[in-house]
Amino acid sequence: MIRAYNAVKSLLAMVGLAALALVMVLPLERESLLPWVAAEPAGPAALVAAGSIGAAARADAHLELEQRTVTEFIARRYRVSEVAVAGFVETAYRAGARHSLDPLLILAVMAVESRYNPVAKSGMGAKGLMQVIPRFHLEKLADHGGELSLLEPEVNILVGAQILREYLDRFRDTETALQMYAGALDEPTAQYSAKVFAEKARLEALRQKARKQQSA
Repeated sequence: MIRAYNAVKSLLAMVGLAALALVMVLPLERESLLPWVAAEPAGPAALVAAGSIGAAARADAHLELEQRTVTEFIARRYRVSEVAVAGFVETAYRAGARHSLDPLLILAVMAVESRYNPVAKSGMGAKGLMQVIPRFHLEKLADHGGELSLLEPEVNILVGAQILREYLDRFRDTETALQMYAGALDEPTAQYSAKVFAEKARLEALRQKARKQQSA
C-alpha cells in the first residue's frame, strides 16, 4: 500500500514538473515568432489604403499646379498682386466645392465684375470682388458679420458664389443665371454672360494646359 502511494506521488510530481516546463517554454516560443509576424506581407486592405493615399497625393499635386497656373495668369492679365490673387483663387475653389460650382466660373464672374479689385464699389451699391449688392442679400451676410464684411475677399466670394448657385438652381441655365446675377435678365443680347463665358474659356485653356503638364 505504501509502495503504491509513493509511486502515485512520484508520478504526480513528474506531471507537475512537465507542466511547469511547458509554461516556461511557451512564452519563449511565442516571442520567437514575433519577427515572422511583423514581417508578414501587407494584405489587400493595406494595399488599397496605400493606393488611396497615393491617388489623393496626386490629386492634390494636380490641383496645386492648376491653381498656380490660373493665379499667375490672372496676376499678369489684371496687374494684381500674385499673393492676393492666390488667396482669391483658393477661396474660389473652396466656394466651388461648397456650392457645386466650377471655380473657373466664379473667377470669370470676378474678372468681369471687378477686375479682381476687392474694394470695388458701384453706383448701384454693389461691393467687392463679385459686386454683391448688400441690401438684396442681408440674410446671407448675417452669417458673416453684416454688410461691412462684404469688403473681405473671402466673404465676398463665398456670398457671391451662393447667389450664383441659387440663380442656377432657379433657372437651370447658366446664361440666364449670369444675366440675373448682373441684373440684366431682360437684356436681349446677353452681353454680360458672353463676357463671362469668354473669360472662363481663357481659364479653361489654362486648366487643360496644367493637366497635360501633370500627365506628361
